[in-house]
Amino acid sequence: MEKKKKATKPTRDDSESNIWSFVTQRGTTASFICITLFAILVRIAVSIHPYSGAGTPPKYGDYEAQRHWMEITLNLPVKEWYRNSTVNDLKYWGLDYPPLTAYQSYIHGLFLRYFDPQSVELYTSRGYESYIGKLLMRWTVLLSDVLIFFPAVIYFVIVYYSGVHNGSKSGMLWHFAMILLNPCLILIDHGHFQYNCISLGFTVAAVAAILSDRDIAGSILFTLALNHKQMSAYFAPAFFGYLFGKCLRCHNPFLEVLKLGLAVLGTFTVLWWPYLYSLEAPFEVLSRLAPFERGIYEDYVANFWCTSSVIVKWKRLFSTQALRILSLVSTVSTCLPSMLLLIMAPSRRNFLFGLLSSALSFYFFSFQVHEKSILLPLLPASFLAIDEPLIFRWLTYFALLSMFPLLRRDELVLPYVALYGLFVLLYNAPVQREATRETRSPFTTLKYFLTACSLVLHIVCLMVTPPRRYPFLFEAVMMLLCFSQFFFIFMYSSMKQWEILKLSSQTIREKKNS
Repeated sequence: MEKKKKATKPTRDDSESNIWSFVTQRGTTASFICITLFAILVRIAVSIHPYSGAGTPPKYGDYEAQRHWMEITLNLPVKEWYRNSTVNDLKYWGLDYPPLTAYQSYIHGLFLRYFDPQSVELYTSRGYESYIGKLLMRWTVLLSDVLIFFPAVIYFVIVYYSGVHNGSKSGMLWHFAMILLNPCLILIDHGHFQYNCISLGFTVAAVAAILSDRDIAGSILFTLALNHKQMSAYFAPAFFGYLFGKCLRCHNPFLEVLKLGLAVLGTFTVLWWPYLYSLEAPFEVLSRLAPFERGIYEDYVANFWCTSSVIVKWKRLFSTQALRILSLVSTVSTCLPSMLLLIMAPSRRNFLFGLLSSALSFYFFSFQVHEKSILLPLLPASFLAIDEPLIFRWLTYFALLSMFPLLRRDELVLPYVALYGLFVLLYNAPVQREATRETRSPFTTLKYFLTACSLVLHIVCLMVTPPRRYPFLFEAVMMLLCFSQFFFIFMYSSMKQWEILKLSSQTIREKKNS
C-alpha cells in the first residue's frame, strides 16, 4: 500500500478560503473589474457624508469654492476669470489654480446647469446647497475619478508589472487595490470635497508613460497635471532629473532635450492661449497661484515650518518676503541632491524613489502647504507599495493622522474610521510582497509604540477637551509625531537613492573592466 502523504499545514499565501483568494482566482480582467466596482462603491458610501463648510456661512468651505468656480467660468468671459471686478470678487473664493482647473470647472458647470440651472447662477447661487445640487457636485468628482484616475492606475499597474517589477498575479491585483482604495485620497475628494484625482491621475499616467519609455507623452501628461494644480510641482525635480539624465545618455542629447522641451512648451501654450493676448495677462493669473498673503502655513500641517513654530515663531520673527526666500532656499537645497542623483543614475527604480524624496522636500519646506498636500508624497509611496510595504503603510498611517483634525471638523470621523479599517484589512491580504524589512526590523518595539501613540491621540482628540490656554495642543502633538515619521521616510528614500547610485557606478566599472 502507498503511504499516505503527510498533510502539510497551509501557509498564509496558500490560503484559498478568503475573499482575496476568491478575487485573484478569477480571470485578470474580471478581478480588475471587481476591484474597480468596489472602489466606486466605497467612494459613493463616503460621499453621502458631510463635506467641507456644509451649512457654515458666509464663505462655507471647499465645496462652495468648487461650485463658485463653476458659476464664474460659466457666466464670465475667460479673460475675467482671474481678474478682480464687481462681478468677480476674488476675496470670495477667487480662482487660485492654473487654467486647466478653470476649464474643468467650466465643463462641470455645464453639467450642473443642464440638470439644475439655479446651482450655478451668477450671484444668487452663493451658498447653494440643495439636495440635487449636492448630488450633482458629488457626481462630478466621481466621474472625474473614474474617467481619469482609474484608467491611469490601470495603465501604471500594467506597465509596472510588465517591465519594472516581476511579481505574482495576486501581488499585482493587491497593488492595484491599494492605489485605487487609498483612504486619504478618497476622504479628501469624496468626503472633504476636491478634485485631486484629476491632477494625481495625470501624474500617474505620466509616470507610467515614462516607465514605458514614452518620454514625450509622459512630459505632456505631467504638464497637464502641473496646469491643473500647481502643487504637482512637488514632482517636477524628479521628472526633470530622470528625463535629463536619460537624454544625456542618448546619441544626440541636445535633440532629445529639444523634443521634450517643445512638447512641454507646446502644451503650456495651448492651455494658456486665452491669456497670451498681452504681457500682463499671464502675470495676472500667476499672481493668483501664489497666495503669499496667507502666510507660510495655515492651520496645523505636519511640515517643518508649522512643527518648529512651537519653538520658533516664524511669522513674528520674519517678514513674508524673508520667509519666501527662506522657504525657497530650503526647498531647493533639500530636493537638489535627489535630482542630481537621478541625473547621475536615471533608473526606473531611482525615479520612483526620487518622486518620493522630491515630494517630501516640497511638503516640508515650501510656502503655503495644506494638510491635503500629503497626498502628493503618498502617491509615489503607493507606487513602491509592493517593494517597500512598510514605508507605504507607515506613510499612509501617519498621513491619515495628519489629516484627522481637518476631517474631524468636516464631521467625517465615521468614514475615516471605516477607511482606516479597510486599509488595514487590505494591506494584510495574503499576497507575495517584500516583507523582510518588516519581519526582521530591529525597530519592531518602536513601531508598535508609535502605532499605539497614534491610536491614543485619536481617542484623546475625540474625547478630551484641551486646556483653554493651549486649545490646539493635541493638534500640535499630532503634527510633531507625523513630521518625525515623514522625515524618517524622507531619509530612507534619500538613502535608497544613494544605494542605487553606488550600485549603478559599480556596474559601470565592472563593464569597463570586463
